[in-house]
Amino acid sequence: MDTLESEPVGAVDETPAPEPVADPASTETEAPIGHRNIAEWHGSQLIDRNGERIGKLEHVYFDVETEEPQFATVKEGLFGRHLTLVPLAGATIGPDSLQLSISKEQIRIAPNLEVDDLSQADESRLYHHYELNYTPLDTESGRRLARR
Repeated sequence: MDTLESEPVGAVDETPAPEPVADPASTETEAPIGHRNIAEWHGSQLIDRNGERIGKLEHVYFDVETEEPQFATVKEGLFGRHLTLVPLAGATIGPDSLQLSISKEQIRIAPNLEVDDLSQADESRLYHHYELNYTPLDTESGRRLARR
C-alpha cells in the first residue's frame, strides 16, 4: 500500500506560488480552427505540417450535420493552378498562415475532384484519401459537405 507523506497539521507553507509564465509560442498558433476564424482566412496562405507552402485558401466546406468546418479548397500549383480539397482537422492558426496537419505530398496525390459538383462517392474518396472516417448522411444525396 502506498503512503503519502504529509506536513504536520497546522503547518503553513509561506513560500509564494510561482507566477505563471506566458509562453509566446503558445498564443494563436495552437488555437484550434473555429467557425468565426474561417471567414477571416479566405485568401490566406496554407502550409503543410512541415511548414511548406501549399497555396491560398479559397472556400470552406462544412459538415451539414455538425456545422463544423471540414475541408477547404486551396489553389495550388504554379501553372494550370487548380483547386484541391484539404482537411481542416487539426489545423492551427499562425500569425500569417493556417497550418494543416497533413503533408504537401498527401495534397499532391489527392483525388482530382470537381469541387463545384461533389457527389457522395467523391466525398467518400476524399475522406478515405486523408484517412478520415466517412459515413454518408441518410438523405437523398447522402452528402456530408456543403460549401459556404
